[in-house]
Amino acid sequence: MLKKTSFLFLILFVFVGCDFNAPTAFTEKALNDSFFDLNNKSIELKEILNQHKGQKILINVWASWCRDCIVGFPNLKAFQKKNPNMKFVFLSTNRSVFSWKKAIKKHDLKGEHYFMKNGLNSDFGDFLNSNWIPRYLVVNEKGAIDLFKAKKITDKRIVEALKK
Repeated sequence: MLKKTSFLFLILFVFVGCDFNAPTAFTEKALNDSFFDLNNKSIELKEILNQHKGQKILINVWASWCRDCIVGFPNLKAFQKKNPNMKFVFLSTNRSVFSWKKAIKKHDLKGEHYFMKNGLNSDFGDFLNSNWIPRYLVVNEKGAIDLFKAKKITDKRIVEALKK
C-alpha cells in the first residue's frame, strides 16, 4: 500500500508541479545572446528579430551533424516553397564555423544563417530548455512566440501558428 501511495504522490507531483506553459516571449538573457552571421560579425538575437518586425519568422535550430535535421531538409524546402513570404532564420549549434558554412552550401539552405557561439550551452540554449534538434519556433509579426517547440517541419502546429 505504501508503494502505491508513493507512486500516486509522485505522479501527482509530476503533473501538478510541472509548468507545461510554453513561453510566448524571449527572456532578456536569450535576446542578448550573441551569434555570428555568415560574415563572422557578432549579432544579438534581439537584432535578428528586430530585422523582421512585422513579419512571421520560422526559426530552425539545427546542426550539420544532426541526422534528423538533414533528413528533414526536403520537407523544409517544400514548406519554404509553400510559404514564400515567411522569413526563415537558421540558428546552428555546430561546433565549427567551417562545418556550419559547408553544410549551408551543401544542402542549399535558403534563409538567414547564424552560428550559435556556444551552441545549446548558451543563454538562448537555456531558454530553449532542450537538448534535441531540430527545433522549430514560430515568431509572429510583433515578436511574440506563437509556437515554442516543434521537432519536425511537418508538425501541424506550425501551420496553425502561421494562421494566427
